[in-house]
Amino acid sequence: MKKKTTIYDIAKELNITVSTVSRALSGFPAISANTKKAVVEMAKKLNYSPNKLASALKSGKTHIIGVIVPSVQAHFFASIIHYIEDGLKDSGYRVIIYQSNESVENEINGVRTLLEAQVDGIMASMSLETENVAHFKEIIEQNKPLILFDRVHEELAVPTITVDDFKAGYIATQHLIDQGYKKIAFVTTVHQIKIFNDRLKGYKAALEANNLPILSEHIIFGGLSIKDGRFGAGKLLRGEIKPDAIVAGDDFTALGVIKKLKEINETPPEIGVIGFANEAFSDYITPNLSTIDQHAAQIGKDCAKMFLKMISQKNPYENIEHIVINPTVVERQSTSKLPS
Repeated sequence: MKKKTTIYDIAKELNITVSTVSRALSGFPAISANTKKAVVEMAKKLNYSPNKLASALKSGKTHIIGVIVPSVQAHFFASIIHYIEDGLKDSGYRVIIYQSNESVENEINGVRTLLEAQVDGIMASMSLETENVAHFKEIIEQNKPLILFDRVHEELAVPTITVDDFKAGYIATQHLIDQGYKKIAFVTTVHQIKIFNDRLKGYKAALEANNLPILSEHIIFGGLSIKDGRFGAGKLLRGEIKPDAIVAGDDFTALGVIKKLKEINETPPEIGVIGFANEAFSDYITPNLSTIDQHAAQIGKDCAKMFLKMISQKNPYENIEHIVINPTVVERQSTSKLPS
């Protein structure tokens, strides 16, 4: 096996001290431009790569950020990660991604793994199962930056970037009402996560504001998946009062709803369907899906900016910010019914 090049090899080739090589590679101002140039050129010639672990132990920083998300399969979370990476690259930070797959056990293991890797901070969107947040408190106790986005927990006094989910539920329902739908159902998760509770509250508020009834049989609690969407739609259509529109907990659930409706020849917009997150597929299915845009790009950019601000402070939690992003309706074919 070929021996890895070290700064000792560079020093030997140039007949200079190891400390001079180290300082030249670190950009130390007292080292002459000619010496720096010679060291850099020799480092390239010998295929030298710095020992990042040793540098991290010396500086106390790894320049690595951990990002925990429920799933990278969702375009929403993938977009957030992309813009976090983009926002941090000029500052020399890299990202390690960990998926919880909606499991709190996986999430706990993720936090432990990232802390053992000596990451400089963690950004996270919590799993559906998360209730106890002791594992996140460990990050705070180590005085490392913790930023929560999308799914947050009120027990944690940390910076957050969220969407106004009450408004999201309200405008999704109001959009259906404006299109002429009157018997609007809601299919959501049974898990008591703040964002989904807020969307449900917004749904109910919109119905009340328009003097439309809130029917318990029109609110289906289950999971968030294509399978759950199919199940929820089937249950609603077997009920005594059949809905003429369905708000789905997310776009994957909405896709399941549409699949079920098409099976029984109730293709939207005959029965209107709207989801949340503006997933990439929502514009390409038939009929294409109306949805609530949660502006993933802005969430990712704000996460990166917030982290850089936190590490510039002696105490990362000195000034805790809570950024709330306004959601918007993306109208497509699945809700194109006009008022009668």
